[in-house]
Amino acid sequence: MTKEGVQGATEEDQQAQSKKALKKQQKEAEKAAKKAEKQAKLTAEQQTTEEDDFAKDRYGVSAMVQSQQKLDRELVRVQDLTPEKADQLIWLRARVHTSRAKGKQCFLVLRQQQFNVQALVAVGDCASKQMVKFAANITKESIVDVEASVRKVEQKIESCSQQDVELHIERIFVISQAEPRLPLQLEDAVRPDGEGEEEGRATVNQDTKLDNRVIDLRTTTSQAIFRLQSGVCQLFRDTLTHKGFVEIQTPKIISAASEGGANVFTVSYFKTSAYLAQSPQLYKQMCICADFDKVFCVGPVFRAEDSNTHRHLTEFVGLDIEMAFNYHYHEVIDSITDTMVQIFKGLRDNFQTEIQTVNKQFPSEPFKFLEPTLRLEYTEGVAMLREAGVEMGDEDDLSTPNEKLLGRLVKEKYDTDFYVLDKYPLAVRPFYTMPDPNNAKYSNSYDMFMRGEEILSGAQRIHDAQLLTERATHHQIDLEKIKSYVDSFRFGAPPHGGGGIGLERVCMLYLGLHNVRQTSMFPRDPKRLTP
Repeated sequence: MTKEGVQGATEEDQQAQSKKALKKQQKEAEKAAKKAEKQAKLTAEQQTTEEDDFAKDRYGVSAMVQSQQKLDRELVRVQDLTPEKADQLIWLRARVHTSRAKGKQCFLVLRQQQFNVQALVAVGDCASKQMVKFAANITKESIVDVEASVRKVEQKIESCSQQDVELHIERIFVISQAEPRLPLQLEDAVRPDGEGEEEGRATVNQDTKLDNRVIDLRTTTSQAIFRLQSGVCQLFRDTLTHKGFVEIQTPKIISAASEGGANVFTVSYFKTSAYLAQSPQLYKQMCICADFDKVFCVGPVFRAEDSNTHRHLTEFVGLDIEMAFNYHYHEVIDSITDTMVQIFKGLRDNFQTEIQTVNKQFPSEPFKFLEPTLRLEYTEGVAMLREAGVEMGDEDDLSTPNEKLLGRLVKEKYDTDFYVLDKYPLAVRPFYTMPDPNNAKYSNSYDMFMRGEEILSGAQRIHDAQLLTERATHHQIDLEKIKSYVDSFRFGAPPHGGGGIGLERVCMLYLGLHNVRQTSMFPRDPKRLTP
């Protein structure tokens, strides 16, 4: 092509391009004009709406509560909304659990912990169309203050805990707005496994729940579990205080491994190393030597076991007991089993609502126990297992499957979910365990079981410095590291025993759940350090 030809083509291109640019500009100008027109229309509509909206002071998003004022306003609890409050005008603060707009009205379910109530905003004397629209658009999980009239209902509202009343809302203000996208839906998180699969409804897996624990803890199931757990601690404290026990606090940073084993977390301690306590064992015993007679403590326990099982955590709450006895360590067993029975009775009598709530999602048989508690010797347990076809030696420790099997056999024979296995082989117990005076192979030690899983390990402790030194040497423990422990028995020590209970395990097994992470508020295991 000639030079002139190339030049001509370029000019044509440029002309085409400038035409294109002109068209584009025109389009954009039209677009902008339309947008401005739309905006003006909207603003005008809004203004007329605001002028027409007689209820505009009855709803809205409140200013952030920064303690600007003290309101003399009583807020009613959802659980107290009963037919006795019918026709009363009340104020209430709750979360928006669900909302559903239908024509000129909007139904809300308002939730407070494990209780919820149906509420209604309908166009009328108190509510305008705009107010109904506002209520329908409040995001799930937002916190609202409502003023409402309590009304009895003809037909029970099956989907709510408060079945006999509903609220007719007259004012509604958002106190804290939730983001529109929730990491999980609460109704999915409480759906029993397998239910709703045909309709394609979701359930939420455990890791998603734990990653978003704050949302998961709002579910009725979680609320019930941790209220019951609080009850276990309360009953434990009350029962032991009533028995004359003293609550103590023990250090969690220690100079030597409390169980003498390798499963400890090492922490740097200035220019040296220290360990996180695997149990308050040594300190409980020191308190007995210091004449406190009967002590207990509730606190964290750390185990550096790389166990990714349904029942192991690297940090859990230990309910620990230690007491002096007069002549036989069975006095200790009786005291601990009676404490456990008082806890079981207290839960059965005072926490039925929570038990039923958990049962809806995780059905299980009611927990059974005997009074007095069944106590079997280790040899009897081994005999029952052998009869059932298990091959094991007299001095072998119980494996987890064998513990579970023995639990089933005991349930069949004695109809109890709770029992004690006494006189464990000495070889499988820690160095401070008192040997059985009548048979050197066995020891004055015991475990307690719920639904076939161990919840407590305990024993009579060696209270003689000489024998303690011998047993520690036999276990190849560095005597220098336990010097202060051994020394505490050199100045007269009463015979004593005790045990440690795992709080999360007790709750899991009492409720018939299948994973200890469900009963640990923010669980720690080898793979989880957050949240």
